[in-house]
Amino acid sequence: MDTLSQFKNELEAEYQTTRKFFETYPHEKNDYAPHEKSMKLMPLATHIAEIFEWPHTMLKTSELDFGSGDYQPKQLSTKEDLLQALDQNFKSGKEALENANESDLNASWALKNNGQELAKWTKYESIRHALNQITHHRAQLGVYYRLNDIPLPGSYGPSADYQSF
Repeated sequence: MDTLSQFKNELEAEYQTTRKFFETYPHEKNDYAPHEKSMKLMPLATHIAEIFEWPHTMLKTSELDFGSGDYQPKQLSTKEDLLQALDQNFKSGKEALENANESDLNASWALKNNGQELAKWTKYESIRHALNQITHHRAQLGVYYRLNDIPLPGSYGPSADYQSF
């Protein structure tokens, strides 16, 4: 089985779907959140865009320690910035998958905070988790859109707003 090709194809499909969502991003709603405990719209969309780079980070490192300061979420403010970040991060993630070997997926990768291990997986499991995160957070974005009467693009088929495949 060629897992890396499958990951690359899945990342490509998720990119195409996510790009449709971002193309309808409502810039005037950057600070919208459906609940006080919810992320605001632009930070949520930015997070989704950043996940597309994760295969690169996961394949090139053995861990990410949030406490080290190596990772700082980007602060985007426009739809154009969001689309550019998505495109760049997708390219980075895709290239990492193209340049990896199947055996690279067996190594461990961990999330840490100030040295404390929060989660540890194989790189295969880490990338699978990242792909799941794209789907999960894009569904959240869809709820935000629906609550603001923004037509939803189809994800894995038609939506109530767009009936064609």
